[in-house]
Amino acid sequence: MATRFRIEERERRSQFLTDSFQRGLAHWNRERLAPRLPDEDWARRFERDARMVRLERAFLDELRAEIANEAAAVPTDPDGFIAWFENLKHVGPGQGDPLFPWLAEQATRDELRWFFEQEAAGEAGFDDLVAYTQVKLPVPAKLELARNYWDEMGRGTRAGMHGPMLDTLVETLAVDPSIENTVWQSLALANAMTAMATHRDLAWHSVGALGVIELTAPGRSAMVAKGLRRIGLSDRERRYFDLHAVLDVKHSADWNREALHPLVTEDPRRATAIAEGALVRLRCGARCFDRYRKHLWADR
Repeated sequence: MATRFRIEERERRSQFLTDSFQRGLAHWNRERLAPRLPDEDWARRFERDARMVRLERAFLDELRAEIANEAAAVPTDPDGFIAWFENLKHVGPGQGDPLFPWLAEQATRDELRWFFEQEAAGEAGFDDLVAYTQVKLPVPAKLELARNYWDEMGRGTRAGMHGPMLDTLVETLAVDPSIENTVWQSLALANAMTAMATHRDLAWHSVGALGVIELTAPGRSAMVAKGLRRIGLSDRERRYFDLHAVLDVKHSADWNREALHPLVTEDPRRATAIAEGALVRLRCGARCFDRYRKHLWADR
């Protein structure tokens, strides 16, 4: 109870955990990462980007400060670290949240629509995050991220790409996943993931954050898929969640063995950074689940 109070108090005092900041950061990320022709007024854009980067890094520093003590206590030997990391599936922030059994068993179509709209709008694009993160990584980790990316890309077929599967569900549920319609907690999760992937001094954090998604997503995906099946969606319409309920189990095992273990073996200092990234991602996810429940269960 005391921990919950401290977290809520920090949120009230933070200049970053707000609608206005997270929406502004989300718009900036969308704009700066979009392909475009050369900027005519590149100097002005550069000045704006420099201001936004300072704010983005202050936001990340605040998130890291929340979990710094926990990350500092993580084992730095490879086997000990992997054991700690894999246990996050059971004890990490947000794990076992009651939201997901409720989505599976009780949520109405409109309630599932609202949940999915928040998740879709806050989706930073796992494939793009992996692509940014893998730049100049050591070969074993780079190869594992490449295999993961290839799966995200449907192994070269459009029909198998994960992004379009998400788009199919957006159309089926007729949702509008826009920044303006999204709670700040979901935007903060996407903004944090984007920051870790696009700053090279946070690359190990990104490896941890992406790896913990693979570790913890299957159970949640299975329950969302069950809810979607219950309201009548077809196999094709549910495919995004059905696929991640199964495929991410293998991805997680491969990621831990082929990326995390070699990285920590090569330099034990990376364990703390990887742990920070994983904990930041899980803490952001826990904030989302809490906010979703407050909205969805407001009248219950």
